[in-house]
Amino acid sequence: MKKALADALEARGYSALTPVQDAVNKPELIGADMLVSAQTGSGKTVGFGLAIAPTLLGDAETFSMAGPPLALVIAPTRELALQVKRELDWLYAKANVVMASCVGGMDMRDERRALSRGAHIVVATPGRLRDHIMRGSIDLSALRAIVLDEADEMLDLGFREDLEFILGESPDDRQTLLFSATVPASIANLAKKYQRDAVRVVTKSEASQHADIEYQAYTVNERDADNAIINTLRYFEAPNAIVFCNTRAMVGRLTTRLSNRGFSVVALSGELSQNERTHALQAMRDGRARICVATDVAARGIDLPNLDLVIHAELPSNHETLLHRSGRTGRAGRKGTSVLIVPPKARKKAQRILDSAKVRAEWTEAASADAVRARDEERMLAAEVWAEPIPAESAEAVAQLVERFTPEQVAYAYLQLFHANHTAPEELSDADSKPQPRAAFGPTVWFAVPGGRAAGAEPRRLLPMLCKFGDITKDDIGAIRIQQDQTFVEIKEASVAGFLRAVGPDMTVEDGAVLTRLNGAPDLGGPSGAAGPRKGPRPDRPDRPAKPRAEAKPFAKKPYAPKRDDAAESAAPAKPHRHEPPRDAQPSEPSDRRPRPKDASNPSAPIEWDDDRAPRNRKPKPGKGAPSKSKSPFKAKPKSARVEGVVTDFKRKPRADGSAPQDRGPRPPAGKPSSKKNKARAQDRSGPGKPRSGGSAPPRRSKP
Repeated sequence: MKKALADALEARGYSALTPVQDAVNKPELIGADMLVSAQTGSGKTVGFGLAIAPTLLGDAETFSMAGPPLALVIAPTRELALQVKRELDWLYAKANVVMASCVGGMDMRDERRALSRGAHIVVATPGRLRDHIMRGSIDLSALRAIVLDEADEMLDLGFREDLEFILGESPDDRQTLLFSATVPASIANLAKKYQRDAVRVVTKSEASQHADIEYQAYTVNERDADNAIINTLRYFEAPNAIVFCNTRAMVGRLTTRLSNRGFSVVALSGELSQNERTHALQAMRDGRARICVATDVAARGIDLPNLDLVIHAELPSNHETLLHRSGRTGRAGRKGTSVLIVPPKARKKAQRILDSAKVRAEWTEAASADAVRARDEERMLAAEVWAEPIPAESAEAVAQLVERFTPEQVAYAYLQLFHANHTAPEELSDADSKPQPRAAFGPTVWFAVPGGRAAGAEPRRLLPMLCKFGDITKDDIGAIRIQQDQTFVEIKEASVAGFLRAVGPDMTVEDGAVLTRLNGAPDLGGPSGAAGPRKGPRPDRPDRPAKPRAEAKPFAKKPYAPKRDDAAESAAPAKPHRHEPPRDAQPSEPSDRRPRPKDASNPSAPIEWDDDRAPRNRKPKPGKGAPSKSKSPFKAKPKSARVEGVVTDFKRKPRADGSAPQDRGPRPPAGKPSSKKNKARAQDRSGPGKPRSGGSAPPRRSKP
């Protein structure tokens, strides 16, 4: 290992290398192509930084002047690329490294200027790097090593074509390293195509997934999902936590809900700009925010300090996404907790995902409000402030509190301030609770209320009135049968005594209506108040006999239409023209129209109709006979036409002396006189006529 890198690791607090870092740093693997698979949070970034150091530096301890890049590190997301750049920056800081980044969402002109000044290592996302290669902004001729970080994720995101283009443009004698959490067939094929005798490196930690992460699955009602998330955050009180959602809409809604409850929360999703996403992660690192609500865009490679809790507000789509989400915690030897919020109907899906990920979760219920309060008391009593000595600057204030108030008052005030600084927990319903079926109503008593349909009686008005005057609830009232002139109400027999006592001896309710107690169920034409078929006269209208119900007719199946016979249809005689009567039709009365052949010498010539005389009982058309007296809503168009902007003149009448009128040619279009004479004529109008379209009203000419 180079001395500059060893000093950087020591300054960073590394006492020993992780398994993946130790595996790729073996002397026999110097300069070799490697396909490395290790779980998330195992230190892969520092691992490939150490692996490419001998290839980049050679025998030197530091880099020479920066020129074309010596190494490319490609990551699937912007956040991961910028994080890798920060990690390699401190690792190679004492080697005088010059870093550059090419990621989407950043100003491409700044990146081109940085590349033109020279860089030793370039960290990029596939799409933006391909743009720079096609524009000629980056020179790959001096490239010595390429690292594909999270290669499986890049293929899942559809970057295969970009990766193949980048690898095809780079030198063939490069060192190629593929780092991935899983190695599916697509990664193996990519390694076989673009690597030379790649060495497969598998760390021992891959055998047991996420040994430092405790998985818990909470079964909660779907309506209590948000409340369960709030209680989980309050129960653990982690310094940093991530809540994963599947959609941007869910991220926005949950962020608003948590913010309204007093949590310091930021959002992270694909719809945000790169600056907004960078500021959100920086707020988590600075401690200005404790909770990040994110989509799966943050599930890959993001490393946040003191991230001890991951909550899956919505179940991931597969076990790989579950592992990458949960891998944000339990990194570099730290412990973490991954909590799944599981509605009852999604329990089987959650168990299937856990089995596919080869992890075991503890199935339990979400923390209740009482459990959160008990945990708050434990943290309050276990706080280190109780064992600290009273500082001198606070001694006077403490003495005043003890002198003015009793110890009980001081303790109560402290509790009030403690609870005011913490969000109140939510009450959760039982996850296995199901709506219980309503018990049998039992024996009842019927009452008659004056007023029915004619008076506008409705159950929504009768129910609150009876509950108010009778001091009962809606559960004590059974059926309500509204008739034409009165209404019958069914009340539970056990509640009748209290109902009568509340109503009073006069049995009067709203607006002076008097209730009448019936000896039995009213006769409504059906069994016990049920609306059935009437077999006698109606009780509300004795003078109106009941109408027998019509028996339902059986469904008559419509016969299918016969199939179309093209041959028969072609053989059938053609239909006559709509203006031509059928040739075989026999008129009921003689017609004035007589057919005659067009050519008498040719019998097969087409027939023409003699229209010398007008048909009988037919009025002449307007313009061809008597003038029409009917008025049409549309005016007839003038016979003049406007062709290519030139208005043709109307026919002029002959002069009084019989000579032909002078032809002055076509008129020019309005507003555009073609000559001085036409211009003067266009502006000289003796009459008050309307102005031409496109021109102004002509001035009146005064009489000489």
